[in-house]
Amino acid sequence: MEIVHTPVLLNECLQYLSPVGEPYENHCLMIDSTLGEGGHTYNFLKKYNGLSVVGLDADKVIQAKAKERLSEFGERVHFFNGWFNEFYDNYPAEYERPDLILFDLGISVFHYEKSERGFSFRYDEKLDMRLNANSEKSAADLVNELPEEKLADLIYLYGEEKLSRRIAKAIVEARRGGRIESSKALAEIIWNAVPGSYRYGQIHPATRTFQALRIAVNSELKRLPSALHAAFCDLKTGGKMGVITFHSLEDRIVKNYFRNLGRQCVCPPEVAVCRCGGKQCAEILTRKPVIPTNEEIKENSPSRSAKLRVVRKLNEPTQYHLEGVIGY
Repeated sequence: MEIVHTPVLLNECLQYLSPVGEPYENHCLMIDSTLGEGGHTYNFLKKYNGLSVVGLDADKVIQAKAKERLSEFGERVHFFNGWFNEFYDNYPAEYERPDLILFDLGISVFHYEKSERGFSFRYDEKLDMRLNANSEKSAADLVNELPEEKLADLIYLYGEEKLSRRIAKAIVEARRGGRIESSKALAEIIWNAVPGSYRYGQIHPATRTFQALRIAVNSELKRLPSALHAAFCDLKTGGKMGVITFHSLEDRIVKNYFRNLGRQCVCPPEVAVCRCGGKQCAEILTRKPVIPTNEEIKENSPSRSAKLRVVRKLNEPTQYHLEGVIGY
């Protein structure tokens, strides 16, 4: 089978999320919250013989590839098809609480290169971008149906695109001539909408708009805060949770939530008496985010923006630890 995605920060994940001490060396459960083609899980299972993994993914197609790749591990690996927030909100009774949890929030290279769903503007594909085919709205639906102002806001908020107003206006004008259905067509509209000086920067001028549409279609930032909190609640005391992010919006959510977990008190300043329980819930194992080495970036360019943050659970959190994190 063909594997097109290289897992990022692999050695760092194996190190920071390593099972340590009894009984973990002989028996340990890990949840891979974003299984993809199974790269991280494959290497964890290879290295740690006492480890078993539950792999989650919203995309049935890529999960089928992971099942084939991981078949050699037999009953040491199990699968869940669905969004990770749904899994952690309703943690299955048949599984013990996990010792390790990993989130890799990046989109697999498979989706850009092989899915034919319009994630990349390099190919002329149907403008879809849904990881789960059952999701209500596709990227084409948003592009063709959102009012200009809301489309501009979406591109600005999720893509951090400074020319969002200009791009949204061009999209709305173009769709008056017919529905925009392909990734190539959308990229050309954006290319023609921006100034000549903007077309030849470090990234293609459509990059941030495509990112924004993908995030919106899959509700990536809306799912993340509650998923982190539910996952941390499900984690065993003493267990570790790591999150790999790829852009500032999701990294800000992870950083703020982990920071709250590491505080003794998370009550707002106006609260005179502590109501949150007044205890530190996590030890932050990565005081600064772990980033790829120059060698990894050279060998695997999609890793260049990756950041890994890891915590160890000390106590159960409260809803106060989530407040101030939800904003998307």
